[in-house]
Amino acid sequence: MKIFSLFVLILLTSAAFAQTEKWQDNVGAKTFPSQTEEFIVKNTRIAEHTQLIQQAIDKCAEAGGGKVIMEPGTYLTGSVFVKENVNLVISEGVLIKGIQREDVYPIIETRVAGIELEWPAAIINIIDVENAAVSGSGIINGQGKYFWDKFWNAFPEYDQTGLRWALDYDIQRPRGILVQNSKQVTLKDFTIQEPGFWTVHILYSNNVTVDGITIQNNIKEHGPSSDGIDIDSSKDILVQNCDIDCNDDNFCLKAGKDADGLRVNRPCENIIIRDCVSRAGHGLITFGSETSGGIRNLEAYNLTAQGTLYGIRLKSAKTRGGVIENVYIHDIEMDDVFVPIRGTLNWFPKYSYSKLPDWVEEVPEHWKVLSQKVKKKKGIPKFKNFHIKNLVATHSGSAIELEGLDNSSLENFVIEDTQIDCKRPGYIRYAENWKFIDVEINALSNEAVTEEYSSGIEWIYNK
Repeated sequence: MKIFSLFVLILLTSAAFAQTEKWQDNVGAKTFPSQTEEFIVKNTRIAEHTQLIQQAIDKCAEAGGGKVIMEPGTYLTGSVFVKENVNLVISEGVLIKGIQREDVYPIIETRVAGIELEWPAAIINIIDVENAAVSGSGIINGQGKYFWDKFWNAFPEYDQTGLRWALDYDIQRPRGILVQNSKQVTLKDFTIQEPGFWTVHILYSNNVTVDGITIQNNIKEHGPSSDGIDIDSSKDILVQNCDIDCNDDNFCLKAGKDADGLRVNRPCENIIIRDCVSRAGHGLITFGSETSGGIRNLEAYNLTAQGTLYGIRLKSAKTRGGVIENVYIHDIEMDDVFVPIRGTLNWFPKYSYSKLPDWVEEVPEHWKVLSQKVKKKKGIPKFKNFHIKNLVATHSGSAIELEGLDNSSLENFVIEDTQIDCKRPGYIRYAENWKFIDVEINALSNEAVTEEYSSGIEWIYNK
């Protein structure tokens, strides 16, 4: 009977992948700007190059598309907008620097950290476009310290007055690259460094490929919220051959926050992440914390984490809601990762839970959005049908630290053929129906994983 139930559970956790060839075959961009027209951006001796770059993009688009090729040199720019059928080529020897001034990043309607609001455009934007690309082996440097300092200078007052939840939204900072409401988009081969906020944000978009890009956000200092690649309520996305060093989540899946995310109700789905490396950062692959619209159908494999804080990271909150399901993560190597498998569904209360203070007379519109109430039943997120296989981790602190909100919020997990060398085994709380199959946790403390408020946790050894 036990063998039968194990077989059924593995079928459940792998269900999306038994018939998945349909969605897996459809990930990534299926077209690429192919027109032969070329428009050259010369590195002229002017103070700022925003208009020069945008004019070349606009002329290329008006001609039906093609390449906008930036000649080697240093360019100082604010926001530029890539158009349909255009490939912006950041050639070898090109250094694009983001201007350290707010007025060069126009305010647009977008979504940031889970809510829709008005926010500065990114340095490079692909918005409402089909068939576009940014490619080449040059460098984009956001010069984000100017914006980081504004955040850190405001932090003490916000933290001490109970407004930590509002800080990230009040101190507006431009992202590195934004792909929004677009499809058939390719980002390939360039290096991007030190943006003011998130590095690459893929929002409300379909069929996007991110291939071979390098993210370096810790060159001099560590910027707040300098996520690597955020895939946000988007579908059919392929990320491969990327190398990320950042100061927040490295590869991150998002789907909206609280009442506003539940209103939009748009999932993040059909994602492949493969053949990538994470270095410094808060999570090799992170689910959340913005989970309201749901996250489903993800396969991640051939990933390496070197010195990343956490490996596989689950985070959400009591007001977030959403179902995160059908996840297959396999063939993973981690070294010097503090906790290889880490999750809490009551993540960072100071940030996650918004309460309007009585002493505030004029309330910004986004504060009202953030503080909208969510019914208790809708607010409980659910993570289910995860299959983790062939994970090897060395020099870890704890092997596993997972805490749900009730017994059914972390349900139907299989962890298989895994070896973790660590100081402490860790704990599982509020979980249901978990199978550990041929899992070795070699803890210096010589203890077992603590299981609390959980049911159906089985450790099975076949080898």
